[in-house]
Amino acid sequence: MGFFSRIFSKEKKESLDKGLEKTKESVFQKLAKAIVGKSKVDEEVLDNLEEVLISSDVGVNTTLKIIEQIEKRIARDKYVSIDELNKILKEEIAILLEQNNTVSYEDFQVPDVKGPYVIMVVGVNGVGKTTTIGKLAFYFKKAGKNIYLGAADTFRAAAVDQLSIWAERVGVPLVKQKMGSDPASVAFDTLSSAMKNNADVVIIDTAGRLHNKVNLMNELSKIKKVMQKVIPEAPHEVLLILDGSTGQNAFEQAKQFTLATEVTALALTKLDGTAKGGVVIGISDQFKIPVKYIGIGETLEDLQVFNKVEFVDSLFKQ
Repeated sequence: MGFFSRIFSKEKKESLDKGLEKTKESVFQKLAKAIVGKSKVDEEVLDNLEEVLISSDVGVNTTLKIIEQIEKRIARDKYVSIDELNKILKEEIAILLEQNNTVSYEDFQVPDVKGPYVIMVVGVNGVGKTTTIGKLAFYFKKAGKNIYLGAADTFRAAAVDQLSIWAERVGVPLVKQKMGSDPASVAFDTLSSAMKNNADVVIIDTAGRLHNKVNLMNELSKIKKVMQKVIPEAPHEVLLILDGSTGQNAFEQAKQFTLATEVTALALTKLDGTAKGGVVIGISDQFKIPVKYIGIGETLEDLQVFNKVEFVDSLFKQ
């Protein structure tokens, strides 16, 4: 189908297919039960399909949008066979992602800006934040960029230690201070060093605590203000990391962080170990924030730039 372009390499596509296998198997098993004994898509099939999508963590509101679009197709075409349902689902979800400003990137890239491009990374502890930062640093360096990392999660020794390991592994500078230091101070030092050394990309890690939304908001706001003393436009990107395996809990985290700061891009991790990959569709739709990266495994190659077309194709590939 022309709608589904081939801009992925064969290796990336195979990796994506494998990473989404659990979600795909779950969706198709539920879908098979929803249409058993039916030859055409009727009201009962649509009711069952609604349950399938909601139970696959697509989310209620997004599911209702998809069902509504399928109903319009049925009204227009008068008859939709069961065999056509998978194709229609695939098309409607891809269209939904297109409408929701989820852009497709072909590679790890950053816009050209004056000075380094600054990414502030946010997310709760345990979602794969540090690992994602390390993998991003690897890919940006591979693309020939000069990278600086800033360990502004000064409340957890493990966070700084993990980032130190990644910085050493990738071979990029890491700016850090002692435990309990002011995170904004770390961010300031990182950007200052990056400017002096002509860095192309700066990635700042931040603390992932949601116990008090006001404190989180104040802390992130302070980090931003201090960074802007060095680079007025910083941060150019606020990247929220979410654990895809937590399903509906990821929605709640997205809600809290979007209230606390202006999130501009999303990364969903751990999609390979879960049947809840549908959460990507729902979060993209509900928050109107582009999904930029997805994690589909443990290796460096298993962090992929999100491509909506290939994602939907893998999810509904028979």
